Amino acid sequence: MADAALVLTGSPSLAPLLARGAVLSPFKRPAPDAEFPRTRLVLPGLRVDLARLAAYERVCGFPTGEDALPVTHPHVLGFPLGMRLMSGRDFPLPLLGLVHTSITITRHRAMPATGAYELTVYVQGLAPHRRGTEATVVTEVREDGDVVWESRSTYLARHRTRRPAGAPQEKTGMPREETGRSREDTEAPREEVRKPLPAVAEWRLAEDVGRRYAAASGDRNPIHLHPLTARLFGFPRAIAHGMWTVARCLAAHGTPASCHVRAEFRAPVLLPGTVTYAAQDGRFELRGREDRRHLTGDVYPA
Repeated sequence: MADAALVLTGSPSLAPLLARGAVLSPFKRPAPDAEFPRTRLVLPGLRVDLARLAAYERVCGFPTGEDALPVTHPHVLGFPLGMRLMSGRDFPLPLLGLVHTSITITRHRAMPATGAYELTVYVQGLAPHRRGTEATVVTEVREDGDVVWESRSTYLARHRTRRPAGAPQEKTGMPREETGRSREDTEAPREEVRKPLPAVAEWRLAEDVGRRYAAASGDRNPIHLHPLTARLFGFPRAIAHGMWTVARCLAAHGTPASCHVRAEFRAPVLLPGTVTYAAQDGRFELRGREDRRHLTGDVYPA
């Protein structure tokens, strides 16, 4: 659990944090037993920029003009605070190559777009992963002292791990998101194989989806913006933001005012591209060619 609180007077700018994290990445030594920052970052008196909110709703497919925040939008509000923690010298995982593997969200009640909120973000801990070390970052949103929204995001740093004696040798060269290939069954635990969910809609994604979402969210990671910048990181084309894929699916699925959401990011979505949105009984997924799963998740009442 985090210890001391650091109260901020404004939301950090993401560009300098990305630059700092990139510069410090080669010097990080990731390990599940490494020390990590214990500070809770707190941002009180936060109000939502309604113009950016409208842009976010449009690019993600949510209805515009409603006096309620989309269920995924608080992640956008808390992301700069999380980046401040993860780009710091005392965070042991390198920001370059860090993979967002999953998110769980609990919304306790509807959140007015015109409300005043207090954000709290902290690193909950590190855990061993069969591909490296995984960090859990917690975001809490309070209104009048009550937690109205909270999330837990896991981020994986890949590195060599020690195998127990006698453990079977895993395949090397497993695909991963940074290379633009599938990472299914690498970030998430193996699960029982299940049939694809019934298809609901086919979405043709424009080449500029990443830039539009970046403008609305502030996340201007170059892998999402243009084919040329994406190629610098091993992708053949720009890829969609993982949180955009979650938001787009939930906009189509719908969520009750009080709900739980879980999602796992399994493979990048190349832009432009065509994907299939599928859903049944509270479960949803985003599939590509040959039923390749890009995203799986579920949503249910809290």
